[in-house]
Amino acid sequence: MIRSMTAFAAGERSTEWGLLSAELRAVNHRFLELGLRLPDELRAAEPALRERVVARVSRGKLDLVLRLRADAAGDGLQVDSARVARLAALADQLQVQFPQLQVQFTDLLQFPGVLHSRGVDGEALQREALALLDTVLDEFTAAREREGGKLAAVIAERAEAIARIAGEVRALVPLIRAGQRQKLEARLADLAQPADPGRMEQELVLWLQKLDVDEELDRLDSHLVELRRILKGGREPVGRRLDFLLQEFNREANTLGSKSVDARTSNAAIELKVLIDQIREQIQNIE
Repeated sequence: MIRSMTAFAAGERSTEWGLLSAELRAVNHRFLELGLRLPDELRAAEPALRERVVARVSRGKLDLVLRLRADAAGDGLQVDSARVARLAALADQLQVQFPQLQVQFTDLLQFPGVLHSRGVDGEALQREALALLDTVLDEFTAAREREGGKLAAVIAERAEAIARIAGEVRALVPLIRAGQRQKLEARLADLAQPADPGRMEQELVLWLQKLDVDEELDRLDSHLVELRRILKGGREPVGRRLDFLLQEFNREANTLGSKSVDARTSNAAIELKVLIDQIREQIQNIE
């Protein structure tokens, strides 16, 4: 299935350490370029995250952003109740000697060992991040395939127009040859010195061969078959293959125009090049 290079997907996942969110967006690019923005807790997971994306995406400029937002219940801060109880007992003892002694709550929290943060299990958080990334990649791929389907429909429409023009040119070729032959014979007949019939026929055949576009039309038909096959193909990336194929299309259209001696085939060559350029614009967005 054809896949576009542009897409966006996002997702969230609740973890023991807070809400983990991920956003993945992509735009056109000749190769694969992946930029990551990660919270400090996931820095060590960057190679694994990159590997997971590269296994699913082959082209495009991608930006992957992961965030970890701690909630009120899972902010990671804990109070050592036993230490606080010991400090309270000590304060009661000192109260006898220092009646004016006052202990502020904020001072108590700053006492070593009273407040500490719950550590993050890096491996467990990485597993959560990879599971979330898999979900986001599924949505991301589906979005690319939906857009790719639209691109394939546009390309198929232009391909049918190319096939129609090529068929019209093929039908015109015998008429154009006959017309050119009559013109040349009329000019030779006006010569003061009559030309050798055998030599005249030989030159005529050589000249008409230079105008022959059957080979170019045959190659266009062959390219159209390949284009349709690619559009109906599997899930492998096809953007570069289509780009190369469009170069071949353009080569045949240029040759057809250079060999033309009739306004109808010249116009047909121009129409072909317009359609080919329209297809090329579309495939710049295909993975």
